[in-house]
Amino acid sequence: MKKLLRRINALIQRIIQRFSSNSPQPSPLSYRPSSTPIPTVSPRWESGLILVCSQCAYEQKGSSYRTDRGSTASEELQNWLKSRLKFEGLWGEFRVVSTSCLGVCPKERIAVVVTRDVGGSSSQCLITDPQSDRELLYSYIKQRF
Repeated sequence: MKKLLRRINALIQRIIQRFSSNSPQPSPLSYRPSSTPIPTVSPRWESGLILVCSQCAYEQKGSSYRTDRGSTASEELQNWLKSRLKFEGLWGEFRVVSTSCLGVCPKERIAVVVTRDVGGSSSQCLITDPQSDRELLYSYIKQRF
C-alpha cells in the first residue's frame, strides 16, 4: 500500500510540474500544415437553405407532439416543404434540413430558419404553426428568394 501511495504521489507531482511550468503548451492546431486549405464546394442549393427545428415538436405538450401518421409536427412540416418545392420544380435550388434545437423554443409552434447564403447575413428565424402557417411560410420563401 505504501508503494502505491508513493507512485500516486510521484504522478501527482509530475502533473503539477507539467502544468505549472512557464513553457507554452503546443496547440493542437499548430500541428496542421498551414499550406493545406480546407476544401470547399458550391452546393446546388445556393438559392436558399431552410432549417426546421426538430426539437420544437418535443417541446410541445399534448396531442400535437405526434401526428396521425406517427411523425412529429416538425417532420410533417419538413416533408410538406420538400414535396411542395419538388412539385414546383424548385427542389435543388432550395434545401430543407432538419436541425436540432435552435434555442428559440416557441410554445406549440416550430422555429424555421430561412437563409439565402452560407454566411447567414440574410437569415430570418420564423415562428410558424406547423399546420395553419404552411402556405404563408411557403409564399414567404418564394418571395424572399
